[in-house]
Amino acid sequence: MSATVVAASQAAALPSSLRTNPRLSKWLRFRDDGKLEVRSGKVEIGQGILTALAQIVADELDLSPGRIVMVHANTAESPNEAVTAGSMSVHDSGAALRVACACVRAIMLDAAAAHLGVARDALTVRDGEISGAGVVTSYWALATEGLLDCDATPNVMPKGAAQRERVGESEPRRDLPAKVFGRARFVHDLDLKGMLHGRVLRPPSRGATLVSLDDSAARALKGWVAVVRDGNFVGVVAEREEIALKALERLRAGAKWNEAETLPDMGKLGEWLPAQPVETTPIAEKADGLAAVASTRRASFTRPYLAHASIGPACAVALWREDELRIWSHTQGVFNQRADLAMALAMPPEKVIVEHAEGAGCYGHNSQDDVAFDAALLARTVPGRPVKVTWSREDDLTWAPFGPAMRVDLEMDLDAQGEVVAWRGDVWSNGHSTRPGRSATPALLARSHVAEPIAIPLAINTPLESGGGAQRNAVPPYGFPALRIRNHRLLTMPLRTSALRALGAHLNVYAIEGFIDDLLVERGEDPVAWRLRHVQDPRGRAVIETAARLAGWASRTKAEGVGYGIGYARYKMTGAYCAVVAAIEAEREVRVRNLWIAVDVGLAVNPDGVANQIEGGAVQAASWTLKEAVRFDRSRVTSGSWEDYPILRFSEVPQVQVQVLQRPEEPSLGAGEAPSGPTAAAIGNAVRDALGVRIHDLPITPERIVAEMGS
Repeated sequence: MSATVVAASQAAALPSSLRTNPRLSKWLRFRDDGKLEVRSGKVEIGQGILTALAQIVADELDLSPGRIVMVHANTAESPNEAVTAGSMSVHDSGAALRVACACVRAIMLDAAAAHLGVARDALTVRDGEISGAGVVTSYWALATEGLLDCDATPNVMPKGAAQRERVGESEPRRDLPAKVFGRARFVHDLDLKGMLHGRVLRPPSRGATLVSLDDSAARALKGWVAVVRDGNFVGVVAEREEIALKALERLRAGAKWNEAETLPDMGKLGEWLPAQPVETTPIAEKADGLAAVASTRRASFTRPYLAHASIGPACAVALWREDELRIWSHTQGVFNQRADLAMALAMPPEKVIVEHAEGAGCYGHNSQDDVAFDAALLARTVPGRPVKVTWSREDDLTWAPFGPAMRVDLEMDLDAQGEVVAWRGDVWSNGHSTRPGRSATPALLARSHVAEPIAIPLAINTPLESGGGAQRNAVPPYGFPALRIRNHRLLTMPLRTSALRALGAHLNVYAIEGFIDDLLVERGEDPVAWRLRHVQDPRGRAVIETAARLAGWASRTKAEGVGYGIGYARYKMTGAYCAVVAAIEAEREVRVRNLWIAVDVGLAVNPDGVANQIEGGAVQAASWTLKEAVRFDRSRVTSGSWEDYPILRFSEVPQVQVQVLQRPEEPSLGAGEAPSGPTAAAIGNAVRDALGVRIHDLPITPERIVAEMGS
């Protein structure tokens, strides 16, 4: 076997992120002050990833957490790990860092053995100090320049579960103290020397064109610096933020637009979706011995467009210096953003540096990348001075990408005993990604507004083997004998859609679990018992049993207006196992009182962090399921405030109990998105249990309940 073939075979055995970024010095650097810099390509978006990764590094290198400095991802220094998404951070970056650290530890032990004249097996490491036979050295003493300028190899084994001291134990989140005590941490808090402030005047609606602009009133303000107009893109730069806001209002008053009706009828989305041109893709099909069909059931389920509704509106800072652009952004993918910025600005990618700075709320592809391009366009007019651009709440709720509206059509064939012998499903939806870095043209909002516009690319779905988009969790987990699932991706996109937490799993699981429960109610069969009978995977059965036990399912009592429901899924069919039991009360509106959740994410690096993510994902799913819907007329999105786009209030948050089923010998699977579908399903099934009606069209509002009860 040639050396080239051997090298390729070894590289293939490495974790995927390390395979594409094998140089160890890209991940780790021993500093002169006794610290270790750790660089991951994944970013902190509130999921506690920097804490979990630090635990992995501490274990593999025998270091105290205080020695570890987690560096924010940036395109100048960090490994390229694409996008922080899909609950894959620990799975990807954690696996890469574990092996990288194991390689570094082996290198250091070899160097120490040679330096100290002690057999390698006689050496021990404690907080970076290497000792044996009465002599001592350290990582920092051995870390000569270039020592880690080598590639990782797969022939070094990381520590086993029994050797770990920190991984698997709960540790305080590194990012929380600053957030709890209101210290500067977010990109919104950046205050660079000489910084200016920018605002952008958005068109009033999709398809609107700027007829004229009188900017004289804005230019008359003291502290005004520049007005930028490029086609339908209009922005202002000022010395102070309040001046930028005043100038923006004066620009708004001086702008005249032509508008057109480009949006569908919001009240008829369920009919509109399957009437559009589509690209149809088979998702799953099997027929294991077709049984005689005694009856067939059909049902359709829909959800509206959903907004990210991030607590902190989009913000970015841009600085042009000579021919180089530097961006501070809360993007989920610094390299992907760089790629689109470079395309949009016709620049070499190496001349664009993107540095991650945390944002206050992110659940997918929101407006984080759009605002970075806004900042770049405005900062180009004032080279040498940084410009901070912050979107308004209205802009964020009306112009950020949305989670797509969806429709799911289901059919089940039953035999004479009422057992499911065949299942068919059709999913109708726009694609779930217009993320930057994935198209031949830039996917940045303002690039579609400038004088020579480039339209936002049509949203795509990632392949099912990579997690899927609209088709995510469209295949039931119950092993039905015959199956046919198809996805229909819309080829028209009146409202820009992209990734929102859990993607299609939210509605797909809600629909599947609700369709099944309607059958079970009529048959009088217990929903937990049925699922335990049909889930073959023992890890799936374990989370169902645990959630039911936490909720006291077997001893629950019936009361007027009170209902219990269960939802189950394995996220993406390959990820975390999650079961949720919900208890609801229905009076003037539906209120979720309790959520009991069991989750199996394999090795939970930081169990408390996993519980944080499960709680947050479940509360957000409850908000989607009960309240949220993007509102629009035939030309404009009209839900531009919290009054028009209500989310779950703190007073409405249910009691959430999470049990993490720790499996230290299994790979880590990720947590944050796993409860979205099961939570929605559990709430829908609890409403059915309490009121005897199935709500097919989300959200579950009092008006829809009354209409269903009267039908």
